[in-house]
Amino acid sequence: MDFTFTEEQQAAAEAARAVFSGVVPDAVPSPALTAGAVADDIDRALWARLATADLLSLVLGPEHGGAGLDPVALCLVLRESAKVLARVPLLETGAVAAAVRRFGGSECASRLLPRVGRGEAVLTAATGGRTGHDPAELAVTARRAPGDAAWLLDGVQTAVPWAQCADLIAVPGHAEDGRAVIALVPRNRDGLSLAGQISTNGELLAEVRLDGVRIDDGDVIGTEGSWDWLRDLLTTGTCALALGLGERVLSMTSEYTGKREQFGFPIATFQAVAVQAADRYIDLRAMEATLWQAAWRLGAPAGRNSSVGGPLPVSGDVAVAKIWASEGVRRVVQTAQHLHGGFGADTDYALHRYHAWAKHLELSLGPAAAHEEALGELLAAHPLG
Repeated sequence: MDFTFTEEQQAAAEAARAVFSGVVPDAVPSPALTAGAVADDIDRALWARLATADLLSLVLGPEHGGAGLDPVALCLVLRESAKVLARVPLLETGAVAAAVRRFGGSECASRLLPRVGRGEAVLTAATGGRTGHDPAELAVTARRAPGDAAWLLDGVQTAVPWAQCADLIAVPGHAEDGRAVIALVPRNRDGLSLAGQISTNGELLAEVRLDGVRIDDGDVIGTEGSWDWLRDLLTTGTCALALGLGERVLSMTSEYTGKREQFGFPIATFQAVAVQAADRYIDLRAMEATLWQAAWRLGAPAGRNSSVGGPLPVSGDVAVAKIWASEGVRRVVQTAQHLHGGFGADTDYALHRYHAWAKHLELSLGPAAAHEEALGELLAAHPLG
């Protein structure tokens, strides 16, 4: 396999670096100081700049004004966004848009995707933070409305990111025939209500309650494996965010330990400090390798069950990537806090916010233990060798 990035993918990463260069992470209040959510809305000015730079249309097809790129390109941009803790639903909007492009009907795609590319539509997804192996993920039932082609949705999903700011929420539904479908639900639809929740990183989440919400047939994606693919892409994108965050935190630690002196020498020259930093560098490289493997396989035309790239379904690669991301980013921020000493807890310094975001990413869409269990089940069903 060749993990060399294409010119288009590299151009997307460079454009992202330019857009995010002006974002200052410690300009956002600390959750410890606000005693609640850090803000009521996403960074709309940044969202507009992303649209102007064509970064919201990366995964859209050319017929909808996009570049037609793959999950690898999306993950490259997400990696850059996490370095500055960008307060935008880039992962959720990009992943749902990619699922609509891949599995949705032409009418739905034509109506929705051009608006996404122009920054006019914000999308999110209701996963409940789970891995997909918890039955509660499909706690919403989706049934045909009597007498017409519409669908009726009932149920509750919790911990939905950016729901208060989104125009459309992709909700997984359990259909009467046993399929998992994706319902694209407008936030202001009758029967949908939101209750505020707050994440570890101080960002708003929501409990989404659906009580007989009526959705047109064209807004329900019922293709076999579509929800599994979307969940895997969201999980892989979370790994990309963890990688970018970890890289920035290790860089901050390097800068600090290179300046902080004890006994007349920078502490970076002490063997105990250098060994810890080296271990965290190894963590980041493992996170990176497993991320690109998962992202590459998700972009394969054959889809989720493709044998291209290995004997396991792509969900096996996603599980490995999330195990490394969850464990690796936790170790990186813990080492950073240790090497920064008391300075790392200063709310005037951004490290404490990176730590809070790292904990959020570690647990999002399942902690390492949940994915280890899922990987074990896959290995039992697909013995290697």
